[in-house]
Amino acid sequence: MKAAVVRAFGEPLVIEERPDPEPGPGQVRIRLEASGLCHTDIHAAHGDWPVKPNPPFVPGHEGVGLVEKLGDGVTHLSVGQRVAVPWLGRACGRCEHCLSGWETLCEQQINTGYGCDGGYAEKMLAWADYAQPVPEGVSALEAAPLTCAGVTTYKALKVAGVRPAQLVAVSGVGGLGHLAVQYAKIAGATVAAIDVTDDKLELAAELGADIVIDARKEDVGAVLKRHGGAHAAIALAVNPAAFEAVNAGLRRGGKLVMVALPAHGTIQVPIFDTVLNGTSVIGSIVGTRQDLAEVFQLHADGRTKVIYETRPLQSVNESIDEVLRGQVKARIVFDLGTGR
Repeated sequence: MKAAVVRAFGEPLVIEERPDPEPGPGQVRIRLEASGLCHTDIHAAHGDWPVKPNPPFVPGHEGVGLVEKLGDGVTHLSVGQRVAVPWLGRACGRCEHCLSGWETLCEQQINTGYGCDGGYAEKMLAWADYAQPVPEGVSALEAAPLTCAGVTTYKALKVAGVRPAQLVAVSGVGGLGHLAVQYAKIAGATVAAIDVTDDKLELAAELGADIVIDARKEDVGAVLKRHGGAHAAIALAVNPAAFEAVNAGLRRGGKLVMVALPAHGTIQVPIFDTVLNGTSVIGSIVGTRQDLAEVFQLHADGRTKVIYETRPLQSVNESIDEVLRGQVKARIVFDLGTGR
């Protein structure tokens, strides 16, 4: 099988031939149809974060494909079934986080494309209990971005406790942000979308954003305050200054939900204003298996639209450059054989 491999941090990925992996007990082998390019994959390939993966490895945590082989003990999936493999590759299932519905906080978790090989390949292994069935009518190319970009923003809105008629600011309208806008609208919120590129601001308006803020020309905090201030701000732009900008636009009692992970990001949180206004700063990391099942069901019901463009896996390095230059409207998805 072909796979795109990180041989060294910061170096171009290498397309190489590898033997088909054999599933162990509780695992399945998946013949991939599609795999999304998430900014996290770029951070992994560059070794940006304090906890680093170990090269050589195959990145990718938005892999979708057909189960090809079952490992011992797997009875709830079947050969030929379409499944998605998210960031949460495996959790312990026994700690307080797993048992209380917060498996994404499990300290023993293994992350797909980071702690084990991921979806930038023709085939991959997955732990069967964490391979999410994809509903009928949801294509592999659409399911791939939902597997991370979708579930991550859906969970962030849950964490924010968004309710109808509230004002929600979505900072960064790209692969994650274009879905966040839609989930906020489904929740009944008024949505303010913030970005620095014309095509992404136009996309946000097309998807239902009520207020569009061009951060190149406008003071984000001041604009939000003119509308009463945001009840919640979902920070998706990979830029610490963007976090501070939306934090300044919170109303009293508002919540800043941090999602994006700049390589060396820190922000200044004014203590006096935070205390006086009762605002909160919250971290939100991806979503659980149940969250992903809900995301897929919303899409199967026609409630969301995934904006993506396809590329062959061989273009992985050029595709990463496109993302880093801000030239991708929403999501790149590697087409790994949806026509077969």
